[in-house]
Amino acid sequence: MSDHALAARLATEAGQLLLRVRENFSDAPTEVRKAAGDKHSHDFLIEELADRRPADAVLSEEGVDDPARLSARRVWIVDPLDGTREFGELGRDDWAVHVALWQTGQLVAGAVALPAQRITLATPDVAPPPKASTAPRVVVSRSRPPSIALAVRDALGGTLIELGSAGAKVLSIVLGRADIYVHAGGQYEWDSAAPVAVARAAGLHTSRIDGGPLLYNQPNPSLPDLLVCRPGLVEAVLAVTA
Repeated sequence: MSDHALAARLATEAGQLLLRVRENFSDAPTEVRKAAGDKHSHDFLIEELADRRPADAVLSEEGVDDPARLSARRVWIVDPLDGTREFGELGRDDWAVHVALWQTGQLVAGAVALPAQRITLATPDVAPPPKASTAPRVVVSRSRPPSIALAVRDALGGTLIELGSAGAKVLSIVLGRADIYVHAGGQYEWDSAAPVAVARAAGLHTSRIDGGPLLYNQPNPSLPDLLVCRPGLVEAVLAVTA
C-alpha cells in the first residue's frame, strides 16, 4: 500500500472509530467524551503505524514527543482528533482527523478526514476548488476570530465563515466553501501538516502569514501561524499579513 493510500485509510478508519466513540459516550459528560475520542484515535493510529510502517517515527498531538524523530528520514505527523471541542458537542460535524508523512524535509503525503461529513481528502490527487465567490470568504474560529483574519476580511471586502477545527477550515477552501484561511493565534505541526499537504495537492497556496515556508519536523513543533488560500488571492492577503 502506498503512503498516500495508507494516510487516507488511517484517517478514514480513525474517523469511523471516533464516530463509534461519540455514540458510545453520548450520555457521558462532554469532557469524558472528548478524552475518550483523543485516546481511542491516538491508540489506533499509533498501533497501525507501528504495524505497517515500523521503521518510521511518529509525532502525535496526544503522544510523548520522542526526539529520535529529528534524525529520522520519515516521520508521520498526526492529529488523532482535530477539533476536540466540536467533537464533544453532539451534532457538530466540523472536526477532523489528520495523517501526514514528512520525508527528508518535505510533506510527501497527507489525508484529512471529516468523519461526521463522511469526507476524506488525500494526496496525491485532490480536485481543485470550484470557482471562487465574488466576495472572498474568510474562514475563522467560531469562538475567537483572530484580528488578522478580520483585517483581511475588511481589506478585501469579504465575509466571515465560522468553523471549528483547522482541518475543517482548510478543507472548506479545497471544497469551494471558503476562499481564505489565515491564522495567527498559535498552532502546532500536527494542526496543519495534513491539511497543508491536501491543500497543496489541490493547487492552493500555503505559507506562513509573512509568506515564508512552513517547516515540519522541527525540534519545537510549534508552528503558530498559517495562510491557506486560492492562488489569485495571495498577493492581496500578504499585503495585509506580511
